[in-house]
Amino acid sequence: MNKFFILLLFFLSFKTLIFANTNIQARTAILVDYHSDEILFELDPDSPIYPASMTKIMTAIVAFDLLKNNKLALDDKFTISENAWRLSQAGYSSMFIMINDQVTVEDLLKGIIIASGNDACVALAEGIAGSESNFADMMNEKAGEIGMTSTNFTNSSGINDPDNVSTVRDIALMSKYLIKNYPIFYELFAEKTFTWDRTGGDPIKQGNRNPLLYKNVGVDGVKTGYLAVEKYSLASSMRKKDRRLIAVASGFNTKNLRSSESLKLLNWGFRNTNTFEISKQDITTFELDAWLGTTDKIKATTKEDFYLTINKKDITHLTVSLEYSGPILAPVDKGTQIANIVVFKKDQKIKTLPLFAAEDLEKVNFFKSLLTSLNYLIWGDV
Repeated sequence: MNKFFILLLFFLSFKTLIFANTNIQARTAILVDYHSDEILFELDPDSPIYPASMTKIMTAIVAFDLLKNNKLALDDKFTISENAWRLSQAGYSSMFIMINDQVTVEDLLKGIIIASGNDACVALAEGIAGSESNFADMMNEKAGEIGMTSTNFTNSSGINDPDNVSTVRDIALMSKYLIKNYPIFYELFAEKTFTWDRTGGDPIKQGNRNPLLYKNVGVDGVKTGYLAVEKYSLASSMRKKDRRLIAVASGFNTKNLRSSESLKLLNWGFRNTNTFEISKQDITTFELDAWLGTTDKIKATTKEDFYLTINKKDITHLTVSLEYSGPILAPVDKGTQIANIVVFKKDQKIKTLPLFAAEDLEKVNFFKSLLTSLNYLIWGDV
């Protein structure tokens, strides 16, 4: 027989959540809940963009990946080429490195993330891959691994190239990957200043380009962008207590709009939605009825975290339930799927997550099994 165990009951909606005031002054935008992956707002999220300096998020990710796997060290030094130096002389945002400087990976990363130095990007790319073209191949390989299906990188800095393209959806996906997989390195994106003790001149102190860092509202990253053909863009992440939202938008006409509209979008998300933790991978356990086992219960858990994001203002009957054919018949091996967590909106099933046995359940011996069965036949479910 089928059994349902009601876990939670909300009088809230579970649907595509739309920003109440849709006239956000950007060409394309997306707002995503970090934990549940629910899209809270979108405006042409798959429209192609020139990601500009948001490209540098991937440049950092490639380096972080090598650092994490001990294939690169923060104190490794790369020699600055004329190719990298020329970008510091061309009017682009720069770290102001000089030809033949020996610069550590740590300083180059700070020059990329905080100062948005295009010269530092090329220096890091050449040091890691031998050429910027080879490094772009590494960037694209990583983009494919992440699932960025609408992105192509041709350089490490995001300077103007018609073939260096992405979408705000892909940038949001990349930003989540950065935050989730490199939490310690991600802290660099929150640093507000970087001082480069350059060769042949006074130290240069530069501030982080992300304007939301200075508002002390919980934003801790990630990256601005600007190209004349794309105008202003921003990928940003805000954290309040245990919850995090990621906003990416592009095509703002001014710097001020980039800042104010991105903050408006993030604040709307926190003000109008909530995210609930339903199950934590291998931690949250559910007890299910068992039959003919050494115990009459078996514990189950999920193999991934399960969160629900819901709109505070909508009033719709939402239930989260356990669904399984039970009682579960022994023997059961640990890791076997034995149930589902199911989300219903009224009578419609809208989300399902499998539950797996968190332990082995052995079958009782023949005589005890026979006695249990006879008791059941005579006395019912005892």
